[in-house]
Amino acid sequence: MAHCTKCGAAIGEGAAFCPACGAAQTAAPAAAPAPIQTSPAAQQQMAENVAGLLCYVLGWITGLIFYFIDKRPFVRFHAAQSIVVFAGLHIVYFVLAAFLGMSFLTGGVGGFSMGFAVYGLIDLVGFILWILLMVKAYQGERFRVPIAADLAEKLFGKA
Repeated sequence: MAHCTKCGAAIGEGAAFCPACGAAQTAAPAAAPAPIQTSPAAQQQMAENVAGLLCYVLGWITGLIFYFIDKRPFVRFHAAQSIVVFAGLHIVYFVLAAFLGMSFLTGGVGGFSMGFAVYGLIDLVGFILWILLMVKAYQGERFRVPIAADLAEKLFGKA
């Protein structure tokens, strides 16, 4: 049982004022609630989902970073796939840019405009893949891009 800090009279637990003298009482610090315990597996799964998503954020660059710093199979799969998909798209961009440059210098106007249409199409496909792969990785799925996933397994080994 607690006592009044001013007059010493017995007061009830958690009382804000003394019933004898009316002095305000300082409340005892309430016990902190126990932290919510989660299993280590649930914490690791969440981290894998976020790491899988982050493999795609900056394309092949973040894929390369996560491939070397994270050894979990789920993350390595998405990192390797990110490297192959987005490095492949960059290579196609460079080849197309070289073709467009040569076409423009040699006077090929028709090839020039057709090349820009193909470049826009590749850009759209890359954007859709980027969003799709990030969402699927965050959902915990091993979504496989048909050609890129097989190539990633050949280059980087099965994750």
